[in-house]
Amino acid sequence: MVVAFKVTGGERGGWAVLHVSGELDLVTSPVLRQRVHDEVAEGRHSLVLDLSEVYFCDSSGVGVLIAARRLIRSCRGRLRLILPARGADGGTSRASEAERGGDSHVNRVLGALGVRRLFDVYGDLAEAVAEDGPEPLSA
Repeated sequence: MVVAFKVTGGERGGWAVLHVSGELDLVTSPVLRQRVHDEVAEGRHSLVLDLSEVYFCDSSGVGVLIAARRLIRSCRGRLRLILPARGADGGTSRASEAERGGDSHVNRVLGALGVRRLFDVYGDLAEAVAEDGPEPLSA
C-alpha cells in the first residue's frame, strides 16, 4: 500500500499553518524542511505544524522538527505542534496520554527520544492559534 505524503499550507489567526499527512521519514522529511524554510523566508515566523495525520515518524522526521524549532527561535518566532489525543491511525488514548499530547505515533517518538519537552504541543488547531488559549500540553 502506497500512502501519499502531503504538506498543505494555510493561515489562521496570524499563524502560518502547515498540515502534514502520511509518513514523515527519510524520503519525505526534506519536503517538510523545505516548506518550513519557505514559510520563514516569506516572513512568517509564527508557525503551527499540524501533525495529526502523521502516522509514522522516524529520526529524520524528528530532526526536521528540531531544526524547525531552531530556525523559528532564531527569528524570535513561535512554533506550535498539533498532536491530538487520537492518533492518525484512529487509536484512542488514555486520559494521562491525552494530557501529554495524545497517543499519536509522533508524540510517542518524541517522548521516547526525550525531546517532547522542547515543543509547545496542542490538541487541535483552535487551541494552537488562540492567543489567550490554554497552556501547551505538558510533557
